[in-house]
Amino acid sequence: MAVTEPAPLAPPSVHEGILRRQSLRESAARTYARSLPIVPVRARGLTIEGADGRRYLDCLSGAGTLALGHNHPVVLEAIKNVIDSGAPLHVLDLATPVKDAFTTELFATLPPEFADNARIQFCGPAGTDAVEAAFKLVRAATGRSGLLAFTGAYHGMTEGALAASGGAEDVRVTRLPFPQDYRCPFGIGGERGAEVAARWTESLLDDPKGGAPAPAGMILEPVQGEGGVNPAPDGWMRRMREITAARSIPLIADEVQTGVGRTGAFWAVQHSGIVPDVMVLSKAIGGSLPLAVIVYRSELDTWQPGAHAGTFRGNQLAMAAGTATLTYVRENGLAERAATLGARMLARLQALAIDHPCIGDVRGRGLMIGVELVDPEAEMPAGGTGGPEAPPDPVLASAVQQECLRRGLIVELGGRHSAVVRLLPPLTLTDEQATAVLDRLADALAAAERSSNRRTMTGSAR
Repeated sequence: MAVTEPAPLAPPSVHEGILRRQSLRESAARTYARSLPIVPVRARGLTIEGADGRRYLDCLSGAGTLALGHNHPVVLEAIKNVIDSGAPLHVLDLATPVKDAFTTELFATLPPEFADNARIQFCGPAGTDAVEAAFKLVRAATGRSGLLAFTGAYHGMTEGALAASGGAEDVRVTRLPFPQDYRCPFGIGGERGAEVAARWTESLLDDPKGGAPAPAGMILEPVQGEGGVNPAPDGWMRRMREITAARSIPLIADEVQTGVGRTGAFWAVQHSGIVPDVMVLSKAIGGSLPLAVIVYRSELDTWQPGAHAGTFRGNQLAMAAGTATLTYVRENGLAERAATLGARMLARLQALAIDHPCIGDVRGRGLMIGVELVDPEAEMPAGGTGGPEAPPDPVLASAVQQECLRRGLIVELGGRHSAVVRLLPPLTLTDEQATAVLDRLADALAAAERSSNRRTMTGSAR
């Protein structure tokens, strides 16, 4: 598909009227609508057309939900077939041919040593409900209540999922250090930093005075998305598997955003070769529609009927769309494509960083990419990480996001300080589209830098 430059603005009345009514009617909790004031009316693949007549390249992809982009033909056909068949659209958790096809295809994509002894629980339609189900499952199976989670984590917006996320204020889980190269909590980075993080975890669990309640499970993201696109080192992942297995602690892999080829493997745990006890899956598995499940070792299947339920566990349209998506990604090698194209995009962004000191770090895996923006002229505050990194610059990151939008490119921000520009393009991204995305991002970065420099000079003159 050819990349289309932003079209001239159309008369703004419809566009502005919808946005105005949204601001009057919707809650103060709305998020994406604040930084992305667009009104999508049509979409296909990478491209969204707004009510204002402009076209945008969408590198948010429904926060990673749209593995095949918007309205992919195989997804639309699958949905249409279910509607035309006369099949019931709401079935609670009853067995249906649509569900059977989805489960069969999903299990075919999982690591065989996991799928051969697995059970599946269909949850409420959001990933956070699947996280809650995973917690219930391991607590019921182990008889323990504690949980192990990691700094920078994000697992959802319901109470239990929030408690395990990095921004929790009322901490009810044991928080462990997540290894990072750029902002290593120990000021080391690399393999040594990951090893120290693993040793810290092991020591805490074996310390009778460590203060950690007996854990029912450990939950981790193979790549922290909202935490700033921080890939977990493969060696560290293997250590977490060894540590938890030796202590009979179920390991929960949150693959809500990393799954279905996003990171360059069908499931991100496959990079390290580990086999978790529980996998939490959502977003792309529904082919753009709401769907969430947990898949887990059959030995953990000790809970009673109704231990985790929900009215909308039987979303037939989502299962059909999900089956089509999983099949298309598998048959067309899109995970491998994401690995190849993602590596090329990372290389170009790293080259861009040479001429832009405000780019502190470029990192990611596959088509899950982050660019951390910093203030290279500011000093790290007292009590910082101890490393050479400049402090994050969320103001510049926000300016880059808005400059991207002016150029017809949708990106998201993440990280501890919202200073990481995130790219989550669909796995169907072409070479031409990737070039257009990076061109627009580079141009937006330069414009934001110029504006920032002007503000700094004006402030100094005063």
